[in-house]
Amino acid sequence: MSYRGRFAPSPTGPLHFGSLVSALASWLDARAHDGVWLVRIEDIDGPRTVPGAAEDILSTLDRFGLRADEPPIWQSARLARYQQALDQLRGAGLVYPCGCTRKEISDSLLNAHTRNTTLAYPGTCRTGLHGKPARAWRLRVPDEGDGERTEKRAAGTSEPRSATITFEDRWQGMQTQNLATEVGDFVLRRADDQWAYQLAVVVDDADADITHIVRGADLMDSTARQIYLQRCLSVPTPAYLHVPVVTNSQGEKLSKQTGATALDTSRPLDALHAAARHLKLEMNGQTHSSLESFYNAAIKAWASGVE
Repeated sequence: MSYRGRFAPSPTGPLHFGSLVSALASWLDARAHDGVWLVRIEDIDGPRTVPGAAEDILSTLDRFGLRADEPPIWQSARLARYQQALDQLRGAGLVYPCGCTRKEISDSLLNAHTRNTTLAYPGTCRTGLHGKPARAWRLRVPDEGDGERTEKRAAGTSEPRSATITFEDRWQGMQTQNLATEVGDFVLRRADDQWAYQLAVVVDDADADITHIVRGADLMDSTARQIYLQRCLSVPTPAYLHVPVVTNSQGEKLSKQTGATALDTSRPLDALHAAARHLKLEMNGQTHSSLESFYNAAIKAWASGVE
């Protein structure tokens, strides 16, 4: 299949420098592979979506010369597809309703003396709700000792039986995560009736025939869950590349929550040169006076530095 990549911003505010780095990296990877680059607006988290932010993001990308090859995709228009995927998993017996609150999960882990580097769900509702009302839907992950086999379930659905997910990241190298001990059964539909990121992104990437995902390393922890879900839904697994995140002066990931400012659309080349430096592109210290000149050099630099 021909290369198809994407940039998927959440419209929680204007585009900032950290997002520009991810957008530029994904755009350059698509261009270096003579591929197609898409933009997907991840606007299904209603409480966090800022009115007008999506339009502002698209306008900023256009001002920076980062133009998608197909019309933008809006997650809010795809809610029926997420329901179809959940129904498919329900039919295969791979998901179950969960009535636990975050406090109950935290208390269960504390009582069990479980290490809390991540909030691994302890499987409380695997055997039933025990009189509690259903709040969310969780995907059942294999137990830690399950072997390397795959069980065929309903048509188009299968269940991989290994708790350990290993994948090769094109920037970060080999990655391994044990879903049973580090994550637990994870949420696909939240207690507030919102679709979880993990389900939406897997369904969207599969439907758009995405072959390569280039994004920030802050999303690395989600990758094993997404690969497992891809296997459950019997859809292809893309190639992954996670670029280093941009941090602020306190070492925190640059984000809207940590005070990231909107990009200055009147001086796109300044930000693009800074993004190229963050991505360690070998551009011989040249400063380009036009977007065309910058992108021509950046594509060559990316192609020579990343496989």
